Amino acid sequence: MSTAEATWRVAVDRQACIGTGVCAGSAPEQIEIRDGKAAALRPEVGPSDALLDAAEMCPMAAITVTDVATGRVLAPEE
Repeated sequence: MSTAEATWRVAVDRQACIGTGVCAGSAPEQIEIRDGKAAALRPEVGPSDALLDAAEMCPMAAITVTDVATGRVLAPEE
């Protein structure tokens, strides 16, 4: 499967989120701040470096990006 065909799953742990907004600033096409907490605009998206950056920048590690085909966690890196 090529990168262009890949699908990523975006999950936000709204309990862990402290609403800094860094993620929404980094990846506004994928994440927004809703009711003071981060929320994914769509649960599944195409590959996005901005989304990986947003997950890595989250101070609470509340955003997880997973490859749908493989189940591998792409971000945050452990």
